[in-house]
Amino acid sequence: MNEPSPPEIIRRATILQALAPVAILVVLLFYNVRQFGSDSLDGSNQIALLLSAAVAASIAIALGASWQKVSGSMVKSISSAMSSILILLLIGALAGTWLISGIVPAMIYYGLQILNPTIFLVAACIVCALVSLATGSSWSTVATVGIALLGIGQALGLQEGVIGGAIISGAYFGDKMSPLSDTTNLAPAMAGTDLFTHIRYMAYTTIPSITIALIIYLIMGFYQDSAGSVDVQGVLIAIDAKFNINGWLFLVPVAVIAMIVKRVPALPALLVGVLLGGLFALIFQPGIVNEISGITDDYAKSGYLGVMQAMYGEVTIVTDHVMVSDLLSAGGMSGMLNTVWLILCAMAFGGAMESGGLLKRIASEVIKLAHSTGSLIASTVVTCGFFNVTASDQYMAIVVPGRMFADTYRERGLKPENLSRTLEDSGTVTSVLVPWNTCGATQASVLGVATLVYAPFAFFNIISPFMTMFYGFMGIKLRYYQPDEIPEQVEAEAA
Repeated sequence: MNEPSPPEIIRRATILQALAPVAILVVLLFYNVRQFGSDSLDGSNQIALLLSAAVAASIAIALGASWQKVSGSMVKSISSAMSSILILLLIGALAGTWLISGIVPAMIYYGLQILNPTIFLVAACIVCALVSLATGSSWSTVATVGIALLGIGQALGLQEGVIGGAIISGAYFGDKMSPLSDTTNLAPAMAGTDLFTHIRYMAYTTIPSITIALIIYLIMGFYQDSAGSVDVQGVLIAIDAKFNINGWLFLVPVAVIAMIVKRVPALPALLVGVLLGGLFALIFQPGIVNEISGITDDYAKSGYLGVMQAMYGEVTIVTDHVMVSDLLSAGGMSGMLNTVWLILCAMAFGGAMESGGLLKRIASEVIKLAHSTGSLIASTVVTCGFFNVTASDQYMAIVVPGRMFADTYRERGLKPENLSRTLEDSGTVTSVLVPWNTCGATQASVLGVATLVYAPFAFFNIISPFMTMFYGFMGIKLRYYQPDEIPEQVEAEAA
């Protein structure tokens, strides 16, 4: 009979050991951006993450961890991202079928007749906020109305980075405030408060942040130079000549949004959206389907090949208008593979760091610097940002700091809603600003706009962590335990 193996004894890392993989990663990523520019996501950043993961794994083994533990931690980390990867692939397929069915072109067509450059950024942010608030999903919002709004904005002559920033700001405001959002439920669970107390308390910082962002977008709208924009009428004519544009096409996005509102899981909801997009392409756009497949004498075969091509591969609708042809393109599932590769490498790095306790070691040093309430909240913000950069996942950026800081907040008499609000104000919204984070990589891939291009204009996401730190240092809307409310655990520790 085999004796059980003794438990592994992993020595505590020094702060230099813990920081070494992070420092190497930062240097490699910086050099990659300098050398490869926007092409750094095509492979060089993935290699940088793997090399940094190898350094982290070597340090973990040197501290006493077995290879089985290190590799198991990496596999576990990657496994936690599999749902996101499947969603990402379905979003690629959805973009393809919604293009050839005329759904996205119809959104652009009607949107161009309603919006103008002055109000566009504000309108885009508000529309994405409302859809995300109703669905609880920033990813679904960006993948549906976000793509259409990007096309409208480009047709109006606006820069893609500014448009992307407005879309991301609105989508993450709604995601952050919606009771249907997974992160909005996760943050109070980690902190130890209830959902609606968390949402009510979060409104104190979130509403001012989105208000400031909207004011900035409005001011930018007044100064947008529309002289270089294309002839909108020419765009409308080109789209109308190529597609059968009608109101029935909007049944598909309405159905998808309704399913998400009804709490249908994202994967089946998106799959239904993909299939409905393919069906509507067969019904309303037979000419487009034949053009993609290259078959004109057998519509059954043409329909199958055309819809399949839209789901998995690159599709470009050629029109007489050069800009419209550039707008009407999608990469399908294959267009998401670079992002999938990036996510796998990023999660492997996060798992290697976690296996040796390197992430916790760095975070524990941050806690030591938190002497006042303001510095405690600022430390939480910094730690959430750190995990978004190193663990490359917004859930890790909420769960780990939530567990780390919960006792410290209680010991200082702060109610858990202070922590849950800070976790969302920093962990949720900054994830999309990191190019190799699952959120940043996904949104860049879906929109076709590099993370570092839209990030400077995602004002809501930038303002939120600073807003929560400002409230902390100024003592605004901080909730403390009353003497008769102090948890027994805190009383025992004080004694």
